[in-house]
Amino acid sequence: MNTTATDQISEVLSSAKNIAVVGLSSSPLRPSYGVSAYMQSAGYKIIPVNPTINGALGEKAFPTLQDVPEKIDVVNIFRRAEFVDEIVDQAIQLKVPCIWMQEEVVNEAAAEKARQAGITVVMDRCILKEHRRRNR
Repeated sequence: MNTTATDQISEVLSSAKNIAVVGLSSSPLRPSYGVSAYMQSAGYKIIPVNPTINGALGEKAFPTLQDVPEKIDVVNIFRRAEFVDEIVDQAIQLKVPCIWMQEEVVNEAAAEKARQAGITVVMDRCILKEHRRRNR
């Protein structure tokens, strides 16, 4: 990994406060829940974005990014790659500064589209692992 990507990730993690987690499950057995619970315990506000749940981690869930009433610093995506385009389009409309695709979520075209819109993109990386690595 190049230092620019590392610096970019450090910058995102140090400046972000609100993380909208698209695909956050209300089940503690799902990776999205465990990762989000960790990030919440590290001081970030987690905003669940999932039309099939009412809430998770004590936070109200919203059906789409557009429905979130507060400023979003990072859109953390826990959806399969084929769903990423629509999420990126919403994030571009909302001028979200960072899109983070979790491990194994790879969509180069959507990532490039986001970068062209001036959005920082982290792809195929776990936000929990990156946070832990920087805060040992």
